[in-house]
Amino acid sequence: MASSLSIATQTLYAELLEQLVAAEGHREFGSLNGSFIEKKVKGEPYWYFKTSEGMAQKEFYVGRSPRAEEIMASYHAQRAEAGQHESRIQVLASMLRQGGVHAVDPGSGKVIRALAAAGVFNLGGILVGTHAYLALGNAMGVRWDSGLSTQDIDFAARAAINESELAVAIPKGIADIPKALDALEMGFLPVPGMSPTSPSTSFKVKGQELRVDLLTPGSGKPVHIARFKTAAAAVPFLDFILEDAFPAVVVNGGATLVKVPAPARFGIHKLAVADQRPLAEQAKAEKDRAQAVEILTWLRTNRPGDLELVLKELGTKRRAAWAVRIARSARLAKGLPDRLLEQLAEAARISKSQA
Repeated sequence: MASSLSIATQTLYAELLEQLVAAEGHREFGSLNGSFIEKKVKGEPYWYFKTSEGMAQKEFYVGRSPRAEEIMASYHAQRAEAGQHESRIQVLASMLRQGGVHAVDPGSGKVIRALAAAGVFNLGGILVGTHAYLALGNAMGVRWDSGLSTQDIDFAARAAINESELAVAIPKGIADIPKALDALEMGFLPVPGMSPTSPSTSFKVKGQELRVDLLTPGSGKPVHIARFKTAAAAVPFLDFILEDAFPAVVVNGGATLVKVPAPARFGIHKLAVADQRPLAEQAKAEKDRAQAVEILTWLRTNRPGDLELVLKELGTKRRAAWAVRIARSARLAKGLPDRLLEQLAEAARISKSQA
């Protein structure tokens, strides 16, 4: 089962998270990678800033001398400070890898970083799937034993959110996912929908396993998410893991600040996902249940209150159908404590009695 990371490693993780959160809250011009270019208009010099971080290549007007020189000098000063900060992040990430935290593969790390820079997490996006499972392990101070290899990167979000829910103000409230993926020049292409009239909800690199999937609560046809400039597959019960999301760190060569589901919700939801899998995906169902077992077992020992709150929610009228499916799925999981199986069965009984 899961093994605890050392206290020293957990302390390093807390420091890294703190630095990334602080940096996100004080993003400056100098945090952008880019360069200044000069253009002549009727013989007069005009300066522009060119960048592709988190977006397709784009130019921003800076101005004319002498004001342009002041802006460029300020940028270079901020850039030097940002470089020192990034170096510290790299060192902390390296120390964490040596300490045994989960690190994602380079391709996945590059994609997650680009989408974070584009503003996906600031606009309500949440990392789900196995990459969230890895990030949750790091946040919880444990290393999982379950099979972890995947290049499917899953993001979930509601179709619409209130302005008050935004973590950081994003210009125009847009995080253009297709442009951000295209700017990586990795060969991402939209995956055709199930029918000619169905929009794509996934992007894949041809000839590789690397894939990005967009999900949203609901059922039926894909839902267009305007702020992401793309559609998302409608998935039942997904709203369950969009509550109580919190910041965590994805570690690769460096580190990226993301949002992930609360561990108790994630673990319970994995049991639900396993129950929905078709016969052809039973290997994935086993993987879902294995992840659920590790998370829920750890919570029952270390944070039982978190688990109790989620189980209480399952025992309500609006969760009745899912509580029954989750209890059924749990009985197929290998290694769940008997007491937890009883609690899930009890939640199913209570919810059914209220339905």
